[in-house]
Amino acid sequence: MVLPKIKKNSDGSRHRMKASDFDDVSKEILGTATSIFRCLIVSQAPFPENIAVETQLAKAAWHEACQIKGINVKLTPSGVKMLLTRTSQVRGELKTKMRSLTASFFGFRSSNSNDVIRQNRDLAESLKDGSVFAFKDWESKKGIYKTELLQQGINIMWFANRHDEGVIHHQYFNPMPVEVIALVLTTIECCIDEWLQGLKEDIKFTSATYGTVYHGHFCSLQRFDERTAPYKLLDKIRVNLHDVARCVTVFFFKMIFLLLCFEVSMQVLTPSLSRHLHPGSVMQHSKMPSESTDLRSRMMQRLASRKIG
Repeated sequence: MVLPKIKKNSDGSRHRMKASDFDDVSKEILGTATSIFRCLIVSQAPFPENIAVETQLAKAAWHEACQIKGINVKLTPSGVKMLLTRTSQVRGELKTKMRSLTASFFGFRSSNSNDVIRQNRDLAESLKDGSVFAFKDWESKKGIYKTELLQQGINIMWFANRHDEGVIHHQYFNPMPVEVIALVLTTIECCIDEWLQGLKEDIKFTSATYGTVYHGHFCSLQRFDERTAPYKLLDKIRVNLHDVARCVTVFFFKMIFLLLCFEVSMQVLTPSLSRHLHPGSVMQHSKMPSESTDLRSRMMQRLASRKIG
């Protein structure tokens, strides 16, 4: 077993730990363990009941990271502390990404108009009543747990690109864990709460405030599963959430590849075509690269919106 070497202050005392304080081997293990720990937290205990649960997940993440790297490095108390800081961090990251998505999805507007403020307030209250925001059609209350916003949140948080945790560590998201679904629903509710006064305010996504909200959504999902057990509806929803997220990622990068191939082809063929179509002209094809660049920019924008939507 390798013991990690940790840097100290010049006087030999310890200081607040950060990744750069570890030696290169431990730093590499820490990076992998951090990514795994974030997956374990959201898929098993987004709002841990106690520190023992978090610590157990931290140890599991470190052990798996050592196996992946093929080296056994001892997990120190300092390493555990660094991993545990990721629990609130990953929740905060999800909240940040969901804030604008939620506002645009439901139509909340920033304005000092009394009419708009009232509309925002009424909308927030109606969405929270019976958690109708979880429905595909929240007005008619149809399509429970099939809201597009749930899929969008999963896409942008864990499947936005091939380096995201949902792609690299896909085993934790296939099928989509009930815990992840409950976490995203809790995040959506927090974002809606920010509009309850009619004007957007910043509400902290803390365990103390939203831990019980999360458990409420989790229990509701379990009851839904029990009542629809013969049809396996929740199982189908979980599988679909994962499959759609993966398809979006694959589609996006296939289109990027095709776009790059198209651009290279245009750069190679344009001078030759220009000479054949306009002999002696060196200016006719000068616009083509910029047109290709403009096309690439437009396609990138459309792909980005397609990925999120």
